[in-house]
Amino acid sequence: MQVAKVPPNSCAEAKQPQNIYPALISPADWAKLVALQNDQVIAIINEYIALCQPAQVMVFSDEPAEAVRIRQLALKLGEEQELNLPGHTIHFDSYFDQGRDKEHTRVLVSQGKKLSRHINSLDRESGLTELRQLMQGIMSGKTMLVRFYCLGPTNSEFALLALQITDSAYVVHSEDLLYRQGYSEFKRRGQTAEFFLFVHSAGELDEAQRTKNIANRRIYIDLEANRVFSINNQYAGNSVGLKKLALRLAINKANHEDWLAEHMFLMGVNSLSKQRTTYFTGAFPSACGKTSTAMIPGQTIVGDDIIYLKVWDDYSAHAVNIESGIFGIITDVNPIDDPLIYECLTTPRELIFSNVLIADGKPYWLGMGCEPPAEGVNFSGKWYQGKVDPQGKPIPFAHKNARYTMRLSELPNVDANLNHPEGVRVDAIIYGGRDSDTNVPILQALDWEHGVFCGVTLESETTAATLGEEGKRVFSPMANLDFVVLPLETYFQNHLNFGARLTHPPLVFQTNYFLRDAQGKFLSDKVDKKVWLLWAEGRVHGDFRAITTPVGFLPYYQDLAHLFKIALQKEYNQEQYIQQFSLRIPKLLAKLERAEQFYRNENLPPAILRQFKRQREELLALRNRYGADLISPLLLSE
Repeated sequence: MQVAKVPPNSCAEAKQPQNIYPALISPADWAKLVALQNDQVIAIINEYIALCQPAQVMVFSDEPAEAVRIRQLALKLGEEQELNLPGHTIHFDSYFDQGRDKEHTRVLVSQGKKLSRHINSLDRESGLTELRQLMQGIMSGKTMLVRFYCLGPTNSEFALLALQITDSAYVVHSEDLLYRQGYSEFKRRGQTAEFFLFVHSAGELDEAQRTKNIANRRIYIDLEANRVFSINNQYAGNSVGLKKLALRLAINKANHEDWLAEHMFLMGVNSLSKQRTTYFTGAFPSACGKTSTAMIPGQTIVGDDIIYLKVWDDYSAHAVNIESGIFGIITDVNPIDDPLIYECLTTPRELIFSNVLIADGKPYWLGMGCEPPAEGVNFSGKWYQGKVDPQGKPIPFAHKNARYTMRLSELPNVDANLNHPEGVRVDAIIYGGRDSDTNVPILQALDWEHGVFCGVTLESETTAATLGEEGKRVFSPMANLDFVVLPLETYFQNHLNFGARLTHPPLVFQTNYFLRDAQGKFLSDKVDKKVWLLWAEGRVHGDFRAITTPVGFLPYYQDLAHLFKIALQKEYNQEQYIQQFSLRIPKLLAKLERAEQFYRNENLPPAILRQFKRQREELLALRNRYGADLISPLLLSE
């Protein structure tokens, strides 16, 4: 399935390419391909027409009318249905296609190459052979859609191009909401255009236009050819290649070009005085407060999911959001906790709901703050209270992983620099974990090396509601473990090297919003994260002093009390401060042991091993000095 490249200056360049599938590609659409002046694009499309055998091929440019045509096609094919509010549509995935398929998501690896034990891999030739068999005629009777995208702002040093081939209008409609159009960028670069390739097919569909052959679902990532194959699925986390599948390709590309591709939000944090904006990135594992941090009132959002980071001309770090939309989990979005998003979801605009309950043309989702109707239509088909699956398990009215897809520009707090070709200067990075008894609500890393260590040891604690095993600690380095396609040693060393090239590397912070007392009560309110964020912003600019400890710099009580009063109009007493910011020595030592066990079969960079040793020795020395397992921050501040 390799695509032969036409050699530069060959006679083929002088000839006008011929449409060898005139019955499938209209003259107008063929003209769009010819205008790109890119022989590789045409060769790829011809290859997958021959393999997938569609009944028709449609090619789209950047013209606004093309986006309208795609949405109308999704409605015509039954992949989406209109709802009551103008612009709103609903899409349902198969009952058994409601999340990322980790088991069948594989990185194709040539013989002799080795990846981390945490990465699902498959022999490259075996995987490509299997794909040839499964994809033979997979688009029979359907329309192949060809769409061009740009990851990152157009005409930017950050921009990477992407070619999407699919038979799903829903996938293309989703990508139109999530990404910038790239046809013009392909055209501008001509024969020199390098790009990622994504080939997707929903496969055979049932009467409800849902994938039937889930057992043959495959998501294979071919790093050597910068391409991804995704078949027999519709759930956007598997089918929308430009999202987490493209992230894997970008991580591999960044490894060879000395930049970083990360699973992080990007936001502007405004000072209390509103006189300055400081840009933060943040990596948070699932259910650790990522979206709620990026959407803190009074701040601006550049992106909520994937960024590219590069060393800029002045040796600062610059970042862009490679997306221009949001594919968000809708569960628990309500008018109290998420007023901005809730307003968008309940007013007219172009927006796709997926896997929620629809009753009388209105969507209902878990945790939206009102009672759902007793019946309607959802991802299981016709739904009613008491409906069970074949195993007798109750079917909820909406899936917990139900989603909404919309443009970022619809949000009133979108940052003005969303599409700036130079991105924004990043002065702070947050690693947000979740545990009930170990880490303080916020700390600042001692330096860049220690900050990378904070990312390497990022850990979250599961809840009974999500995985059925309360209290299980799971490591998720940089919140990126599922998407790293490099040996972890290489990935971590890339982070260390990146900071070493910066004159002023971003300060690194670590948060934990989920600390509890002995009775299980949370020690922080949901809104308190605004104070932790403002303290971090102040630290970037030298506004606050800090207490030096083995695990990082901690806030002084007086500074937090001031911030609580000004930002939240709340009193913050010294007892709360001591509860929240005391160092729990046995718990911190136990976390180090868990991390070392997690990485027992991995080679780690010497700098990371050095941090393990330093932190353990300093924690033990602190316990010996004070003769206690619980060390108050007031003692340390003295």
